[in-house]
Amino acid sequence: MDTPDQTLAPDPARGSRWDAVQPWITLACRIGLAAVLVFAAVSKFPPALSVQAVEAYDLFPVEIARLIGYTLPLFELALAVLLLVGLATRYAGAVSALLMVVFIAGVVSAMARGLNIDCGCFGGGGQVAPGETKYGISIARDIAFAALGALVAVWPRSPFAIDRAIGLFR
Repeated sequence: MDTPDQTLAPDPARGSRWDAVQPWITLACRIGLAAVLVFAAVSKFPPALSVQAVEAYDLFPVEIARLIGYTLPLFELALAVLLLVGLATRYAGAVSALLMVVFIAGVVSAMARGLNIDCGCFGGGGQVAPGETKYGISIARDIAFAALGALVAVWPRSPFAIDRAIGLFR
């Protein structure tokens, strides 16, 4: 009687290749996204730069734009810390991805309204000369960052995470 070659079948006791690799991919995404958020937050100091960038989008009343400008760098730092230590990892990944979607919406809105501004994502911000906008690059970059956050949200299990140490994700 012919039997299939058993060496080709995966060993269920060993788990899949994805099960072995996924935690390390998530760790890389956590660290990468945290680094981006720290860099973005630090580049917005002093907060007047962040306020200037938010006001340039012309989406909010001045008081709201200032509130966003002052608190956004702190929010980005808080998300970065959660991602670095791996605490509330799923939620930090999801909120980071959502934040990137909000940034994309802001850039698309500026582009659709014909504004000539720097996105202010990594400092700066405000008016630029016509033709000096980099909307496409900003959108593509934020889509990639949103994908990192989504990956962390969907597969939060990773080494060196407080979540794992307290038993949330094994």
